[in-house]
Amino acid sequence: MKQIREYFESTSLLSDRDWECFASMLTRSEYPKKHLLLSKGETEGYLSFIEKGIVRMFIPKEYDDLTFGFSFENSFTSAYDSFLTRQPSVYSIETLASTTLWRISFKDLQKIYEQTAVGNLIGRKASEELFLKKSRRELSLLSESAETRYLKLFTEQPELVRQIPLKYIASYIGITPQALSRIRRRIS
Repeated sequence: MKQIREYFESTSLLSDRDWECFASMLTRSEYPKKHLLLSKGETEGYLSFIEKGIVRMFIPKEYDDLTFGFSFENSFTSAYDSFLTRQPSVYSIETLASTTLWRISFKDLQKIYEQTAVGNLIGRKASEELFLKKSRRELSLLSESAETRYLKLFTEQPELVRQIPLKYIASYIGITPQALSRIRRRIS
């Protein structure tokens, strides 16, 4: 829980009262590797902060899932569009490693917005992070080569990328596992 407070306090201080109100609504959950946090068709109930672990967002397909996002330690994860609209998600979220999350429900987050001076900061910081992650991914797909996308992912999270199966990385950067193998051979 300390990591979450540090995350928010990197830009502005939280009063102890505001922090205690927010922290009282968080639940800590631990999940094993390959656990589905959310299945396609379910409505996202939580905004989650990753204390430890890796999760992926994907569209389930009959043969090869389409992975379009990863979230790592010290960041937020959620099917945020479903969370905000209260509509069923069109994608799934699963853990790729043993994962510890601090979660707040939609209902409790609304209470935080109403009851604390810092509530809107908390919501804004989480939504900005998720929006920027999505925007960077879209721009990367439109303007960078697959090799550049792979190198960027590898540079930003080298120790964690080693834990992600190559088929998910290939799907994430928009290529086949065979093309990723060629890129990896070329740059090593």
